[in-house]
Amino acid sequence: MSEGIALPPAVRGLLLPEAERLARFAAAAPQILAAAADERDPIVVQATLASLLWETFAQASWVGFYRRVGPSMLAVGPYQGPMGCLRIAFDRGVCGACARTSTSQLVPDVRVFPGHIACDDATLSELVVPVRDAKGQVQAVLDLDCRVLSGFSRAEADRVEQLLADAFPESIVWSA
Repeated sequence: MSEGIALPPAVRGLLLPEAERLARFAAAAPQILAAAADERDPIVVQATLASLLWETFAQASWVGFYRRVGPSMLAVGPYQGPMGCLRIAFDRGVCGACARTSTSQLVPDVRVFPGHIACDDATLSELVVPVRDAKGQVQAVLDLDCRVLSGFSRAEADRVEQLLADAFPESIVWSA
């Protein structure tokens, strides 16, 4: 699937109505999972998902992964968009909160999130979802940024959580 996925064109940065965003995701999810099927290398899966989710979420200004590189440290991984923060401690920002608590963070306005890290000053909302290994340990987080308030919905968060669970099965080989 080197040509990407089949979706109707959408203007980058435009926040479509939620029903249209959910329809785009419903059309994209099987294609995304097919592209990553049978892959065991987590970096390959992350790179594939970052690229294809970038195509799916037109409202996103940044889509990518932060990988766990220490007991309480994340490092930027495969992503689409402007340069991200290189490292994020678990005690900082939305990504750190997700990694620390192992729970998704749906933030409609990052300006009111305690300790928000502004890798991109134009970001106004964020969705960050944990990626867990077979033992339930957070190995990475998927970060989606938007330059519009309330750029992601709870329904989108639920669907992304399921996509990540399906895209990172127990057969993924996480490095020690």
